Amino acid sequence: MSGPTYLAYDYPLLSAFWTMLVFFLWIMWFVLLFRVIVDIFRDDELSGWAKAGWLVFAIVLPFLGVFVYVVARGKNMGRREVAQARAQQQEFDSYIRETAAGSGGRTSSVDELTRLSEIRARGDITDEEFRRAKELVLSGSGAPER
Repeated sequence: MSGPTYLAYDYPLLSAFWTMLVFFLWIMWFVLLFRVIVDIFRDDELSGWAKAGWLVFAIVLPFLGVFVYVVARGKNMGRREVAQARAQQQEFDSYIRETAAGSGGRTSSVDELTRLSEIRARGDITDEEFRRAKELVLSGSGAPER
């Protein structure tokens, strides 16, 4: 009934350090393994058979497979990662531009006022017409009809 009792002093500080180090390296190994697997699927230059071969190699012999993949194709892993990040940033920027431009082709009040100023500068409308149109735009009633 009385089994061995383990106390804190039975597990020295150096053993705790080595345990944390091994745990950290184990987690890093899985991060690297998953990054290699994601990179295999992300690479558009590889054929389907090449992707299948690398994937089987990385799963059946994980340490050797990942090591060989990183040595053989590691430089391009970073390039593909940067290319994907740039593509995502460009998609995000275009989405922001489309959203900022407004939906349904509507123009903002600033655009309307700019257009009205240009029309007045050309002399197509008088100052009184400009003032009334500006009040309509600022009140939110929309663009004046011509």
